[in-house]
Amino acid sequence: MTPQDFAKLLKERILIFDGATGTNLQLHNPTVDDYAGKEGCTEILLETHPKWIEDLHASFFKVGCQVVETNSFGANRIVFAEYGLEDRVHEFNVKAAQLARKVAQQFSTKDNPRYVAGSMGPGTKLPSLGHIDFDTIRKNYAEQAFGLIEGGVDILLIETCQDILQTKAATVGTFDAMAKAKKQLPLMVQVTVETTGTLLLGTEMAAAITAMESYPISSMGMNCATGPQEMSEHVRTLSQQWPRFISVLPNAGLPENDKGRAVYKLTPDELAGHLKDFVQRYGVNIVGGCCGTMPEHLR
Repeated sequence: MTPQDFAKLLKERILIFDGATGTNLQLHNPTVDDYAGKEGCTEILLETHPKWIEDLHASFFKVGCQVVETNSFGANRIVFAEYGLEDRVHEFNVKAAQLARKVAQQFSTKDNPRYVAGSMGPGTKLPSLGHIDFDTIRKNYAEQAFGLIEGGVDILLIETCQDILQTKAATVGTFDAMAKAKKQLPLMVQVTVETTGTLLLGTEMAAAITAMESYPISSMGMNCATGPQEMSEHVRTLSQQWPRFISVLPNAGLPENDKGRAVYKLTPDELAGHLKDFVQRYGVNIVGGCCGTMPEHLR
């Protein structure tokens, strides 16, 4: 899909993304053995339990989602180095994209094609705090994005961004990958706004918009951190100041601690109501879910 195709599609319809990856995979009660001793590395399930990932993608397509995200959120060299997998970054991104593409093809029809977005998370090191330099982040995202492109994604998605300097480096690196692959895909960017009303490092939404406006990305939006109610003011800011397409993928409400585990209590009807309001009131073009959202939330 070219950026032009993406723009045409979003002028014709609201695009519905899938929901949570981790929340739904945890329903299998994975053990340390399921993670091949690399507990917390969700991407390793592509190798140990690919059927779980296939079933996850299928569960969202079955309820009407048009886009699923690849199981590659942490599949970059920075994160993979923590698991001794840094030399397998390309392999895992290709694998994540190919598996999602296989399921998308099973559900695609002429009237309702299904799409795959290559998910790239924020990593674990923030350049604004001196954890890592701009060029290293740029190279890491170029490597990840190139694998996703080779695996056949339709869209590239940089999500859950907490640091605008990291977001810029990731964006430049992703465009590097497209140049290397000689393929132009739509690039979506999503920041995550905390309950404080800013990104983790204090950037306000208006400042984030200004920082990203010069890059030729297809859309900007938000995901994670909070539920839709807490996002409302920032969605309004996006609608007033961001000149291109807007995406909103909230959690199923704010997480609550229940005996040491995070619980999300927003009901499917409540989530749907908020997202409908964002579409009607603020012209949001892309909706979906993040942590705590099950297939029923997206139905």
